[in-house]
Amino acid sequence: MSKHDSSLSKGQFDLLNAFKKQLTATSAKNSAVEKQAAPQADTSAAPEDSAELFRQSVQGVKKMAAGNSAQLEKSRKKKPDSQILAKRASATGPMLTENAELSDTQAMLNPVASQATLSYRIGTLQHKVFEDLKAGNLRWFEAVDLHGCTVEDARSAVLQIIQMAKDDNQNVIKIVHGKGPQAILKTYVNGWLRQHRDVLAFVSAPEKQGGTGAVLVLLKRSEKNPKFKQ
Repeated sequence: MSKHDSSLSKGQFDLLNAFKKQLTATSAKNSAVEKQAAPQADTSAAPEDSAELFRQSVQGVKKMAAGNSAQLEKSRKKKPDSQILAKRASATGPMLTENAELSDTQAMLNPVASQATLSYRIGTLQHKVFEDLKAGNLRWFEAVDLHGCTVEDARSAVLQIIQMAKDDNQNVIKIVHGKGPQAILKTYVNGWLRQHRDVLAFVSAPEKQGGTGAVLVLLKRSEKNPKFKQ
């Protein structure tokens, strides 16, 4: 106790001690409040820290467009060639075809050149339809490749491809006859198609579809054929 304190009366001295105790208690209480407030401040900051960590983790990730989906390319049906048709005929027997008898006489009397453009249409066919066929604008149903065929195999393949189209109610086919030096198969195809009653028109294909080595053939629709039964 200091000299200044010794001059105080006992009552004053007791009052001073009580005031000191009150100050000490208030200071201790304030310290406890600060200690409790500190964790709360940390806790309130935690969501901000978590949000920042999340933003960092997804940085550079791009949102997928709602319309994105895997594109599956539909494979086109394999085109039968003359060998496939021949194997089918040997395994199951020849396909029943209408107008099975096609004469070779017209072909023999009217040979065509290797690079000649073939063109035929019946008189009642609309000009626009024929022009669309010639331009390759009509989608063909099926195609047959006659390369390597004998004349008889080629005749059978032509008849079968026409019948296949009729069975599926399709009206455009492609026949690849080639451009051999003597254009033998090309000459026969030209003669056969002119005789077949279901052929409305045929024309050498556009260059990108085979040129003078192939013909696009327009057929009657099966339901319009009075001798075809559904």
